[in-house]
Amino acid sequence: MAIIGLIGSGRIGSTVARLAIHGADEALLSNSRGPETLRDVVASLGSRAARAVTSEEAAMLGDLVVVAVPVKAYPLLPAAALAGKLVLDAGNYHPPLDGQLPELDDKSLTSSEYLRRLLPDAEVVKVFNNIFFKHLLNLSRPPGAVDRSTLPIAGDSAAGKRAVTGFLESIGYDALDYGPLAESWRQEPGQPVYGTPYGSVDDERGTPAGSGVIRAAVAAAAR
Repeated sequence: MAIIGLIGSGRIGSTVARLAIHGADEALLSNSRGPETLRDVVASLGSRAARAVTSEEAAMLGDLVVVAVPVKAYPLLPAAALAGKLVLDAGNYHPPLDGQLPELDDKSLTSSEYLRRLLPDAEVVKVFNNIFFKHLLNLSRPPGAVDRSTLPIAGDSAAGKRAVTGFLESIGYDALDYGPLAESWRQEPGQPVYGTPYGSVDDERGTPAGSGVIRAAVAAAAR
């Protein structure tokens, strides 16, 4: 059983937690306001495998750590506690919410490269940022299912991406590793693989999207 640390327990974070505990992992949920504010979220998961902790505890205790917070909050992450950790970056840069970041505006960095710069001792893999949270929950399928969906991932560590691939398999998804963090712009907002392959947000069930569909969408990205 793996321990999944979650820094940020909103829509994506809590959905990943729900999928993880369904797959028999333990989920440690945290946010910026403290464990006591997550009582209802933990209760809604209905499992002793989920509990609320501080962000530092989620970082220190997690075998892998999902970061699902606004990009503007990246500098506030517990960098020391995340040293040596595998960090799954689920964030997206939205200037109206995050403020203007010159390195992201001029495209000299992707948002995941920006996160890695702030967490130099962690391994960062981009994942979960391109799918609507209800689709993430409802498109999960068992191994071998003909309608199993694929999520794109990018990162600089082969070992880290193998670990993420294993985690995705355990929660009902295949993974498409298409390259390093420098290429992770391919799954950022506005690109073909962002949201669209999994169907309209008006349909909570989502549309299954296999590896061929996701590979084609990643390849069609343009900057």
